[in-house]
Amino acid sequence: MARTAVILFNLGGPDNLDAVKPFLRNLFSDPAIIASPSPVRWLLSRLISMRRARHARAIYEKIGGSSPIRLQTEKQARALEVALADLGEVKAFPCMRYWYPFSDQVAGVVAEFDPDHVVLLPLYPQFSTTTSGSSIADWRRAAREAGLQAAERTVCCYAQDAGFIAAQVELIAPMLEAAKENGAPIRLLLSAHGLPKKVIARGDPYQCQVEQTCAAVAAGLEKKGFSDLDWSVCYQSRVGPLEWIGPATEDEITQAGADGKAVVLAPVAFVSEHSETLVELDIDYRHLAKDAGVPYYGRVPAVGTQTEFIDGLAMITRKALSWSDEAGRCADRDAKRCCPYEFIACGYEA
Repeated sequence: MARTAVILFNLGGPDNLDAVKPFLRNLFSDPAIIASPSPVRWLLSRLISMRRARHARAIYEKIGGSSPIRLQTEKQARALEVALADLGEVKAFPCMRYWYPFSDQVAGVVAEFDPDHVVLLPLYPQFSTTTSGSSIADWRRAAREAGLQAAERTVCCYAQDAGFIAAQVELIAPMLEAAKENGAPIRLLLSAHGLPKKVIARGDPYQCQVEQTCAAVAAGLEKKGFSDLDWSVCYQSRVGPLEWIGPATEDEITQAGADGKAVVLAPVAFVSEHSETLVELDIDYRHLAKDAGVPYYGRVPAVGTQTEFIDGLAMITRKALSWSDEAGRCADRDAKRCCPYEFIACGYEA
């Protein structure tokens, strides 16, 4: 039977405290993150990582000294293999952008597996040049160097995928029910990682797709009986002096306190728990909510290995294997784009 390799792309994270600085250096060395010429980027990556290492190290100390993202991605990979077992020999390979296992390591292992088909499946539901775009480009370099010859299918994005949205809805609904017990009116904040405005201005579809995700989640919750839901999209994790897309999650939490609203906060762009959920959302924003007078603060888990999400990834993989060419596609719309044509930075014209 056919052998299929599914490459699951994710950010990665330091596996011990000594790895924090090199992890940051890898991050800021990426031209998708800092677009300066190579010599300037090399210098900036070292300066920024040195300046941010102490703060970042303190963050990871709060969650046991390492990022859980690799272990969680491994669990997602194994769950996806089970869901695709009827296709023959299927193996899912976690592939991290800024820490182990890197594309070069994974490509070598995949070459040894010698698959008939390869599906590139980012664990970023919404496409950005800074996430999926960077990971896919680095993989293709590594795959060429490893001599991989298998037919390759690339999933661009799945911001409105039924399984992904259903998983979000199933996790958010009980949190909304729990918040009702407080008695205060509820505001649902759907939070995604932010990006500098200049990235969006260059045609990056990320913000558009985040908004699509949030609208689909709200529609799904309405079908479960949460009518007239007070919800908003917001963006977290701003760093540096650039102007970022908004509104900022911190500002929305503060506003909820001023409005006397309970807050249920759901991460809609992260599919795994890591420092930006376990520290920023669970600790920092919880303190902010208390200081802002928010009467109740509840944080929805990332979708992780939620059945609906894994089944959705399996369906996306099956669909990708049926595509007749190797062009990247939006999983939500088959041969059609899921975002307006002015957002051209994904590079996929289908």
